[in-house]
Amino acid sequence: MTLKTPLGSSHTAYEVHGPADAEPVILIHGLGLCRAMWEPFIDALAGPFRVIAHDLFGHGESGPAPEQPSLDLFARQVTGVMDAAGVDCAHIIGFSIGGMINRRLVMDHPHRCLSLVIMNSPHDRGDKGQEMVENRASKVAAEGKMTTLPDALIRWFTPGFRAASPETLDQVRQWREETDDESYAGTAWVLAHGVRELIAPEPPINRPMLVMTGAGDTGSTPGMAAMIAAETGAAEQLIIPEHQHLGVMEQPALYTAPILNFLNRLSGKGS
Repeated sequence: MTLKTPLGSSHTAYEVHGPADAEPVILIHGLGLCRAMWEPFIDALAGPFRVIAHDLFGHGESGPAPEQPSLDLFARQVTGVMDAAGVDCAHIIGFSIGGMINRRLVMDHPHRCLSLVIMNSPHDRGDKGQEMVENRASKVAAEGKMTTLPDALIRWFTPGFRAASPETLDQVRQWREETDDESYAGTAWVLAHGVRELIAPEPPINRPMLVMTGAGDTGSTPGMAAMIAAETGAAEQLIIPEHQHLGVMEQPALYTAPILNFLNRLSGKGS
């Protein structure tokens, strides 16, 4: 199904799974990916929860960004999906830039968020790390969306998985190829610069939170996860051993099991 947004002529592709009367869960994917990355999560969560997954502007089946990409734009896209699906508030799960978008969302619209799950999402990178990511975004703008992908696949997947599962790497390449060029470049810039909006928010985010990343994720490090958690004062943290940025695709059960436990406890469905 598609949603005609109030943000111009563009549209958002989204899908809904699970019981209509269950607590809603919103899934926000990462840069260059699409809602198809969430298939194992939908399988795991759509029994006890109503699961809604959408494509970011310029990704998957959604239309191009209707204005200059920003965390604010993508947060408004989420609220538009929630409105279209008849959802007042939800648990918001975000991967990578999705974990930046859900933080922007709860800062701007706290009444729409029951809880946050922040997966492999960047935070304060320090001057050197920030410069590196900004240079990468500038390279995309100058040379095209595919130029940084070969190095990214090395950062994202473990060596053994890259050797054993080339079809998954091909799928990630295809998803990026299908993105809108300008929207992708603009969103890459948001991934680089948007963390500045999220450091030490005032007032602090005041929602139950689970912060997760891979032990080998060099762009969304365990140290960044600890900083995100420290700034909330009450966040739960989980570091997935060995895995890198897209461990979520290598072994999704390592993520779905603790997320389901976290959500069940909040909903009174588990200990």
